[in-house]
Amino acid sequence: MEKFNIAIDGPAAAGKSTVARLVARHLGFVYVDTGAMYRAVTWKALQAGIASDNKDELVRLAGSLQIELYPGEQAQQVILDGIDVTDLIRSVAVNQNVSAVAAVPEIRRLLVLKQQEMARAKGVVMDGRDIGTHVMPDAELKIFLTASVRERAERRYLEMKDKQEEVTLEQLEKDIAERDRMDEEREASPLVRADDAVLIDTSGMSVPQVAERILELAKTAAGKGIR
Repeated sequence: MEKFNIAIDGPAAAGKSTVARLVARHLGFVYVDTGAMYRAVTWKALQAGIASDNKDELVRLAGSLQIELYPGEQAQQVILDGIDVTDLIRSVAVNQNVSAVAAVPEIRRLLVLKQQEMARAKGVVMDGRDIGTHVMPDAELKIFLTASVRERAERRYLEMKDKQEEVTLEQLEKDIAERDRMDEEREASPLVRADDAVLIDTSGMSVPQVAERILELAKTAAGKGIR
């Protein structure tokens, strides 16, 4: 199959990262988890004691960081300034602050440039909030994954329970609903479905089922000879 780019967007806990990784692995493409990049900046800011509303300090911090992404067994490995922060960036504190950090236009510009550089060679499966609308508007295949807030909260709850994070399902549901609001209303590249994106509601679907649906769409796109 000739290489092309696939953009997968959607709200928090819609299953984007897990599905995107499976699709990339099956196609032999490169997987890029853009959300992990914003999480890395957020984690570093929390470690440095920088408040999420201190935009000037956040931008200075983001510009100084070296973020590297590598394939991992269970998730994309995230190396921040030489330190493996793959698990650290999935904490409750990061969940509660990442939308505010990701909403800073200057930080988005910095990271989008890095993401677009990754996509230039084609053969990339990239997931996030604004991939099909802003980062890779020319992606040959665009997907928008969604699910109910309750189902997304249940997924995140199971994920965090496995890591022994102390959090309630009710709090996660509240956090996810608030994150949806912030992502949709932010001024810089808000969460929105691209006009040409295929909508897939993952409620009641397993990860393999969602991945298989996207692979079918990829085969169709490849069959049409897209470039």
